[in-house]
Amino acid sequence: MRSSSGRNSSGNNGGSRGGNSGGRGGSGGGRGNHRGAGNNRDDKPGGRPKKPRPEERRYDVGPGASPEGPKSGRGGAARGGAKGGPKRPQQQRRTAPATSREYETRAEERNRERYAGKKEVKLPKTFPGAEQEGERLQKVLARAGYGSRRACEELIEQARVEINGEIVLEQGRRVDPEKDEVKVDGLTVATQSYQFFSLNKPAGVVSTMEDPEGRQCLGDYVTNRETRLFHVGRLDTETEGVILLTNHGELAHRLTHPRYGVKKTYLAHIVGPIPRDLGKRLKDGIQLEDGYARADHFRVVEQTGKNYLVEVTLHEGRKHIVRRMLAEAGFPVDKLVRTAFGPITLGDQKSGWLRRLSNTEVGMLMSEVEL
Repeated sequence: MRSSSGRNSSGNNGGSRGGNSGGRGGSGGGRGNHRGAGNNRDDKPGGRPKKPRPEERRYDVGPGASPEGPKSGRGGAARGGAKGGPKRPQQQRRTAPATSREYETRAEERNRERYAGKKEVKLPKTFPGAEQEGERLQKVLARAGYGSRRACEELIEQARVEINGEIVLEQGRRVDPEKDEVKVDGLTVATQSYQFFSLNKPAGVVSTMEDPEGRQCLGDYVTNRETRLFHVGRLDTETEGVILLTNHGELAHRLTHPRYGVKKTYLAHIVGPIPRDLGKRLKDGIQLEDGYARADHFRVVEQTGKNYLVEVTLHEGRKHIVRRMLAEAGFPVDKLVRTAFGPITLGDQKSGWLRRLSNTEVGMLMSEVEL
């Protein structure tokens, strides 16, 4: 009986389980007074407004809301942005009206008439936008084989480079490889893409670049070169030693011209005994079929019994001149080797070997013939 009366009293007072709303299904539907429908403290005037639950919030309010309410989800007004504002219609960009072809043609004709009588303005060479002629000096030196561009800049800083006889100290100086004369340490630099080689020609090789009879020739030693080379002077087939190959036509011409008198040195093997005045006779001149021939220098290098190794230096370049001079003096040559052509020496270069001349050697050759 006590439990029954207790339940009725709690129901009459608006309890959490029953109440006037019919138990748990009432309009307030709470389990206690703080959630129940009978709690009217928030409805009092001057009270704090009730904060809606997340499931009770409405998103169909605002200027863009539909009077019919949300159709689905959060509502049409809240679809536009993350903050629930209405989505504003995008304004179309205004595009400039397209010009007609006729208008463009007329404008072009007017511009042509406006500038028809005016001369074309040529910018001076010193104008920053004008093209500068020539190449940078350090680039030319690097291409000629004097090292990297940084190394060539150091040569300029050390006052070792000249352009047309004037020492250059400034970096970035421009030169014309075809017109300007560039020197390093007083020696001319081959600024063009020239090639210079020295070949120790073996005996039996013909001094031509091509031989119609199929004999071994100088061209067989440079078949893999992209640039066409030609030989400087000649050596007879049985003579060994230094012969130069290059594509510098002017240098080759001057090296063989009698005017410049480039000296050639030979080692000849002869059989003696030889008289003491042989050298004097050769220097004074030996009468040959095509005129006198004189030696610039003569000395005995080695003697083994009757076998003599003599050195002959002369500046002439007539055919078989050394053989003919010694034969006319009474000492036929058994073997002949050219050991030097101007400043280029044979050294320890082996027979049949081809080597590229150094920059110093090229400069010495050019200095020899005033290039």
